[in-house]
Amino acid sequence: MSILELKYMDKDSILVRECAGRRCPLHYLHGRKSMRTVQVSEITKNIKEMCIEANHYLSKDMEAVMEKAAETEKAPLGKQILGQLRENLDIAAKDMIPICQDTGMAVVFLEIGQDVHLEGGLLEDAVNEGVRQGYTEGYLRKSVVGDPILRENTKDNTPAVIHTRIVGGDRVKIKVAPKGFGSENMSRVFMLKPADGLEGVKHAILTAVKDAGPNACPPMVVGVGVGGTFEKCALMAKEALTREAGSHSSIPWVRELEEEMLEKVNSLGIGPGGLGGSTTAFAVNVNTYPTHIAGLPVAVNICCHVNRHVVREV
Repeated sequence: MSILELKYMDKDSILVRECAGRRCPLHYLHGRKSMRTVQVSEITKNIKEMCIEANHYLSKDMEAVMEKAAETEKAPLGKQILGQLRENLDIAAKDMIPICQDTGMAVVFLEIGQDVHLEGGLLEDAVNEGVRQGYTEGYLRKSVVGDPILRENTKDNTPAVIHTRIVGGDRVKIKVAPKGFGSENMSRVFMLKPADGLEGVKHAILTAVKDAGPNACPPMVVGVGVGGTFEKCALMAKEALTREAGSHSSIPWVRELEEEMLEKVNSLGIGPGGLGGSTTAFAVNVNTYPTHIAGLPVAVNICCHVNRHVVREV
């Protein structure tokens, strides 16, 4: 460098460096936080552990709703099946074996604080390395093929499906949700007309669950996305599955919809294992987003009774 000049710039007092005419922010002054550095190796380490944890242990929220369902299920056969599912989960945790033979395709949600600087490599590579280590070192089934038509197994369950969002703060929130395809194949997108309204949304949810029947390994968790665009509603439905089971939206009409749909889904009588009963779903979680004047997109993403998800922050 031939010239290095330090000076204050603008009302926020950002210290900048001018080199050959380029301005490069260095750090913040007057009480404003500097960028927090996170090594991507930390992301890799956590995702490895999260893949193993999600596939061996049911999350606390799912344990709670399953225990409640075992108490309230009305059908003797349904109650018996719920007991067997809980016994399976206990054995899996005790003997460190997967809670389901379909250990899923890794879906990873990342909320990255805008005051975080990631260092040490590419974020996408770090995520996929975590998945690779988790599935190989955890002896989990490798279920990913490298091409949807040629169907050659990648042998390490990569690549993951990665969704990132920039948020405030200096932390990285990681959600790992391995998704099995028995239930994934039962999921639907409905491009409704605005005139279909709320009743159209309700009909779409019930249609998807009825069509899934026993194939989604009920009792299920139903994730719903309403609004946005074709792809946005599907993404909302997917992320809705990672919300704590038993919790509800803060939007009054959405909360009412969740409660009504859970009751109606359970009245279908599909029941545990699809063999009848009063527990077809543990939860219906709905996310919403603004949409276009000409559309009402609705996505229904169904997950089986294990509904694997682990959340950490680094």
